[in-house]
Amino acid sequence: MLSRAVSILRLVIIAVAIPFLLLSSNISWVVNWPPLYSYGFEKYDVDLYTGIQIKQLVSAGKQIRDYFGDEKEFITVRIEKDGEIIPNLYNHREILHMKDVKELIKGVYRSQQVSALLIAVGVLLGFALPIPGHFGRSVKWICRGGGITLAATLFVGLLALGGFQRFFLYFHLISFSNDLWMLDPRKDFLIMMFPQGFFFDATALIVLLTLAEGLILWFAPSLIRKFWNI
Repeated sequence: MLSRAVSILRLVIIAVAIPFLLLSSNISWVVNWPPLYSYGFEKYDVDLYTGIQIKQLVSAGKQIRDYFGDEKEFITVRIEKDGEIIPNLYNHREILHMKDVKELIKGVYRSQQVSALLIAVGVLLGFALPIPGHFGRSVKWICRGGGITLAATLFVGLLALGGFQRFFLYFHLISFSNDLWMLDPRKDFLIMMFPQGFFFDATALIVLLTLAEGLILWFAPSLIRKFWNI
């Protein structure tokens, strides 16, 4: 009886952890994907608004990505502008906001690691339980995890992309305990480099990737179970 309860619990954990793994993995990948930055800089004419050459903007983007992965508390973005070296492009308020952003990104990384660990433990635990057919049930619940991912992503994605300005506002109100994110687009380089349209594009990419992966998990396990008769 106990082993059966543990078996059910592990399957539920697998199904629930899958959406978190997919979403956190996609966010991590998009945040660290260089072409997204280059695309955004060119699409939104960031060089014209900032007076910074595209090459220097690309360098700034790399320094930001490096900052998300290093142990530095505060960001330093060193670039060249109008023939002069700027030791740090961002002002004090922007630097403090980027510290908050880094903590948020680190939380995404932790979510990715924890959800992956839970899925791995759930699958491996099946081999230790004296219940036949555990592999087939694991595949079935992975399929359900894909279904949960599809439903949740469609719901949130429609809310986000259908009214992105409001979604973007609520995201900041929920994610940050201060108003450091309220920057001035006339003088703060951070918001000039990354306008709202940039985040819309990034969100759309995350939604599309997660939907595609959820769809694959929704159908592929069923084909596997049918093919191998498990």
